[in-house]
Amino acid sequence: MLTQKNITSMRAAFTLPALPYAPDALEPVISRETMELHHGKHLQAYVNTLNTLVKGTEYEMSNLEEIVCKAPAGPLFDNAGQVLNHTLYFEQFRPVGADGPSVPEGLLAEAVRSAFGSFDLLKEKMGAASTGLFGSGWVWLAQDVQGGLEIVRCPNGGNPVTQGLVPLLCFDVWEHAYYVDYRNRRADHVAALWQIVDWRVVAGRMR
Repeated sequence: MLTQKNITSMRAAFTLPALPYAPDALEPVISRETMELHHGKHLQAYVNTLNTLVKGTEYEMSNLEEIVCKAPAGPLFDNAGQVLNHTLYFEQFRPVGADGPSVPEGLLAEAVRSAFGSFDLLKEKMGAASTGLFGSGWVWLAQDVQGGLEIVRCPNGGNPVTQGLVPLLCFDVWEHAYYVDYRNRRADHVAALWQIVDWRVVAGRMR
């Protein structure tokens, strides 16, 4: 999980966050090839660009959330947002076949039922939001200040923190996240992701 501790540790120089599993651990949902391109190439490029852009600015010693919340629209915001988004994205999965709940539990399950009626309806609404987002971007399950849940669509590198929300779960619908494995079948990619969500990580992000 992206904690304040590891955010703070990246303030001086942002680094590529390590995967919490092997590159092939999510196959066949996400292939090793996609992981190596998505994490090893795309995310590394965002990290490198962010370090270049932030140098000498008022945000140089800020953490990712601070940059995303305060920086104006433009390259700095875009790259900080993509580093934050991708860190949350890669940390929310567990290897195929690993132990762990396959559905939300506890307080998270209660919040899902309260907001959407059932887990199946959450999946349906997240799927519709993902396929309905024109172009590239992210679809989030986020928590508001009252503890309620909502689905948020953010184009490009947007993140719900800019709206005062807590990001819990995210689906990357940029083509580089799925094209190798699913070609243009975004809906199939999104449907498959539910198999590898680590609900303990997602629940741990609640406030």
